Amino acid sequence: MTAHEQLLTQVASKARTTRPWGWASLPDPVDEATLARAEAALGFALPPLLADLYLRTADGGFGPEYGLLPLLDSTPSGEPAAVVQYLTNRESGREDPDWAWPEGVLPISHWGCGMYACVDCRSPQSPVLLFEPNPGDPDQAWFIDAPSLADWLRSWVEGTGWYEEESDDMDLAPWPDHRIRTTPTRAG
Repeated sequence: MTAHEQLLTQVASKARTTRPWGWASLPDPVDEATLARAEAALGFALPPLLADLYLRTADGGFGPEYGLLPLLDSTPSGEPAAVVQYLTNRESGREDPDWAWPEGVLPISHWGCGMYACVDCRSPQSPVLLFEPNPGDPDQAWFIDAPSLADWLRSWVEGTGWYEEESDDMDLAPWPDHRIRTTPTRAG
């Protein structure tokens, strides 16, 4: 069994036995057509591990805190789906360039208070970023939560994430690509 398959099995096992806030039951996984519609709306492909989570585990409803957002449908509590969040954030960034949302950074889980866990779908490692806008400064709103989606999922499965009560380690490094990825390029 590959490390990818082993992690998917561990995540599925924990997903079946834990319910994040607001989720009464684990939704069914999405089908290939739903994944294709989501990727077409986004304009980019999901990283393979993230796609497999939605295709094989569930359409959201598992993971840390409030759980993964569904791809296209709202959560039971009315939270917009990941694709809707991304498109809305990109549009609002066009209206307020100081808060531009980076292309290819998909919000996958809401932490509350405007905070989101996001996957950088443009990076081969698929790092998970924490968007924390509450300091009010866009240059201080982006952090590296985990160097890869696999690491982020492992920390959830093992109960070692910064969000766990037992963990005092929330010393997250700033995401250095924030300004590079949100500054428009000039035609020259």
